[in-house]
Amino acid sequence: MKIKKKVAEVGKWPKASLGGFLIALGVVYGDIGTSPLYAMKSIVTGQGGGKYITENFVIGSVSMIFWTLTLLTTIKYVLIALNADNHKEGGIFSLYTLVRRFKKWLIIPAMIGGAALLSDGTLTPAVTVTSAIEGLRGVPGFVNTFGSSQNVIVVITLSILALLFLIQRFGTDIIGRLFGPIMMIWFLFIGGSGFLNMLSHVAIWKALNPWYAIELLFNPVNHAGIFILGSVFLATTGAEALYSDLGHVGKPNIHTSWPVVKICLFLNYAGQGAFLLRAGSNYGSSNNFNPFFDMLPSSIRVYAVILATLAAIIASQALITGSFTLVSEAIRLKMLPLLKILYPGKTFGQMYIPAVNLALWFVTSLTVLYFQSSDHMEAAYGLAITITMLMTTLLLSYYLVTTGMNPVLARLTMSFFALVEIIFFVSSAVKFMHGGYVVVIIAVLIMFVMFVWIKGNAIVNQYVKKLDLKNYVNQLNALRHDKEVDFYQTNVVYLTSRMKGSKIDMSILYSILDKKPKRAETYWFVNVKVTDTPYNNEYEVDMMGTDFIVRVTLYLGFRMPQEVPRYLRAIVQDLMASGRLPKQHQAYSIKPGRDVGDFGFIVIEEHLNNARTMSAFDRFILQTKISIKKFTTSPARWFGLQFSEYNIERVPLILSDVKGIKANERNHLLESAPTEKIS
Repeated sequence: MKIKKKVAEVGKWPKASLGGFLIALGVVYGDIGTSPLYAMKSIVTGQGGGKYITENFVIGSVSMIFWTLTLLTTIKYVLIALNADNHKEGGIFSLYTLVRRFKKWLIIPAMIGGAALLSDGTLTPAVTVTSAIEGLRGVPGFVNTFGSSQNVIVVITLSILALLFLIQRFGTDIIGRLFGPIMMIWFLFIGGSGFLNMLSHVAIWKALNPWYAIELLFNPVNHAGIFILGSVFLATTGAEALYSDLGHVGKPNIHTSWPVVKICLFLNYAGQGAFLLRAGSNYGSSNNFNPFFDMLPSSIRVYAVILATLAAIIASQALITGSFTLVSEAIRLKMLPLLKILYPGKTFGQMYIPAVNLALWFVTSLTVLYFQSSDHMEAAYGLAITITMLMTTLLLSYYLVTTGMNPVLARLTMSFFALVEIIFFVSSAVKFMHGGYVVVIIAVLIMFVMFVWIKGNAIVNQYVKKLDLKNYVNQLNALRHDKEVDFYQTNVVYLTSRMKGSKIDMSILYSILDKKPKRAETYWFVNVKVTDTPYNNEYEVDMMGTDFIVRVTLYLGFRMPQEVPRYLRAIVQDLMASGRLPKQHQAYSIKPGRDVGDFGFIVIEEHLNNARTMSAFDRFILQTKISIKKFTTSPARWFGLQFSEYNIERVPLILSDVKGIKANERNHLLESAPTEKIS
């Protein structure tokens, strides 16, 4: 039986439109669109400054950027990955749900990729906003007032980031409408300024020839050698975000907008290259340089800084909302603990996770304070995202098989991209010692939490005992008619994560029959299963031949809220309408003719007791999981029970770990025990 859909059925992609084009610019391309702020600057820094810059070096560098955008962003993501949509949703977890049926171990690359993406994302707001604000050092009025001190830049950056993270709790509907037009102006600006600078050195068009990229990679004039690719990679760090935001804008709009974005990006990089050739050997001798701003007339740099800051804020906003979506998917896939999720905006699906928002703000701010300048941030940026790209490539190789592609051809196709990304990863590995360890440590911590959560669930499943509900139907029927037992609730609802067929956790039946007999008219046992489709909401009911036992399995998509009461309201109406569930007349109600009784929800929580039979490793995992749960939201809030009557019952995971005590030993203990006379 199915619940009426709350969202539109998935059909064909909507056609590309001007509105969709603007939304794509504002949502999808914030990260990759702000890369000109720091990518070319990082290349110049790695080369050692302008005195080592030659025409071949500049043309080769721009060529590397162009062909990196072509191979990774255009071919891999726009042409291949966007087709790997899960009911119009993209991202590494959506991709994982498409292929997880092939191999159980595919959860590992999904975990690694998700953790690396979240980790590297903490650096995105820091590096983009800092790079934009550093443009003020090219504004004479700013320099005359504040000098060249980096402290002022840091304070302004921290203030902007604090405001950005603060407004998340109020929703971003209003500013969201401005994203598209602002990014449209941004891309026209960077494309136009780049084109005007290209006119001074038309030889830069040679960069379209891939030979110049390959030749520079092995040319001694390139002082960084293969490690130059670590800086080149900065130009395409937003490619993974492009795939993750597929569901927000639609594939046709990305296909339409990407060529325009790519042209503007190339024009700007080529314009920066032409400026470097024009600037001479003294350029880059000081720390206060950035070819993006320096190629502009000084009279308009302050406006460029304002526009760049707005673009950086938009890129950061896209990262924040993307992190919320990524974490919520991981929670519903049971990879992360339950966290409080709010929906402050009017836009469908817009969410706010306070814990994630606070963590991102804290880590991003510490990153700015620790690295101080964008130069140092660039040295660490991009390392973790190469790992995410590799994990996506691995999962895509399995997805291509599902499309009917020959398995050998699918592996060969993805092996090519894996080889390219491995080269980028090796070239970025040098960043580990220059600050890359920060994002690696964060990724490892996220991975550790994921591992503890998944492994902890598996351990609990080993120890939890199950009983067949069929064997207790008569007792439940007798209990509901036993007038000597206090009436507990009209409908008692047990939420369980483990229910297979008619077998349920022993602790649930213990709660109903032994702990405190709970007399009710109807007993509900509800299990939520997360499906591979994002917005699925269906249910199955088995009443076991009775009219007082209801076993419900809710099949909810990995992007659907798991608010059980609102689904039960629809289910109980369906069951009563079909005559399978008797109407529950209420004598007292503000609603005349109400025929649905009250509901009481019970959540069983297993707690670790002194289980000496458990291995030290299992005990460590469960103890760590319990410690993590102290910082998470309650199951009641997660399942939408905060406005309902609910109770959380805590039971020991192992009821007894004392084994092998003989009767005579027990008697001896009792006989030898001291007694106290009661007068």
